[in-house]
Amino acid sequence: MIELKDISKIYKSKNGEITAVKNVNLSINKGEIFGIIGYSGAGKSTMIRLLNGLEKPSNGTVTVNGKQISSISGNELRNARQKISMIFQHFNLLWSRTVAENIAFPLEIAGVSKTERSKRVKELIDLVGLSGRENAYPSQLSGGQKQRVGIARALANNPEVLLCDEATSALDPETTDSILELLLDINKRLGLTIVLITHEMHVIRKICNRVAVMEAGQVVEQGDVLRVFQNPQAEITKNFVMQVSGTKESKESIEQILANYPTGKIVKLTFIGNKTEQPIISQLIKEFGVEVNIVHGNISQTTGGPYGTLIVQIDGDSTKVKQALELLDQQEVQTEVIDHA
Repeated sequence: MIELKDISKIYKSKNGEITAVKNVNLSINKGEIFGIIGYSGAGKSTMIRLLNGLEKPSNGTVTVNGKQISSISGNELRNARQKISMIFQHFNLLWSRTVAENIAFPLEIAGVSKTERSKRVKELIDLVGLSGRENAYPSQLSGGQKQRVGIARALANNPEVLLCDEATSALDPETTDSILELLLDINKRLGLTIVLITHEMHVIRKICNRVAVMEAGQVVEQGDVLRVFQNPQAEITKNFVMQVSGTKESKESIEQILANYPTGKIVKLTFIGNKTEQPIISQLIKEFGVEVNIVHGNISQTTGGPYGTLIVQIDGDSTKVKQALELLDQQEVQTEVIDHA
């Protein structure tokens, strides 16, 4: 559906060249929700502008639904863009138009008849949960309702790709979740390919199938969300995962744990999928007679299944402790001995 090959984007300035995107290769499947995450300045905004043809790459090719967006122009590019819609952080609504009129706007531009416009607008208002608000103006809406209008407007021309540029960053956590649930529902109902640009790992965890992590214009890591959560490789990815898993162990916290549990081994366990529901701790106690104290634990849900981390103290006979750790490996539980107590 979407293919980026050897993409680079270099801007010229008075102080020399600035590389916003460097040697990016990405493949996004039809019908999936793909997340691109990075901090400010990582190159995310440039990436989304390359995807919809607002920017041309300095090198490489961008292909969306069989059209090489990076090389076409004029009417051909305008026609291709009709199948690539976008929603924004700050909604970009027309404040002098009602909800219905905002949603109808792209249909007017496309020359759709008034009768067909009215029918389509009603369908979209129902789809995004705004029935009864069609005659309200943006100033009369909450942030979440404004974003629902933005989503409905983006869907007006039956796009095949929906680009979301920090679409939930201006919303409170509860409203963010409701918008993410709406996007997930739209993806399932319409089979729409969704690309999410964000700096929030919660957004990735909540609805994305796969993720690419950007830093300094480069993709430093990509893969299935669950696997990235389980075993992040890049330091920046580890930081993002820590945002939602609550598993960041500072030097001070480790020292405090070791002070509180001076014997045995302190072990960090990582579970994925149905392993999070297995009584592994009780199995260790029964089978090896070791003492297991839970120091810290957390379970996060991803679209690929649950992901859990647990920090425990395993104490007892050294041979039995070793056997317990071996059993954990056999159970496909990722183990990391933080330090010897």
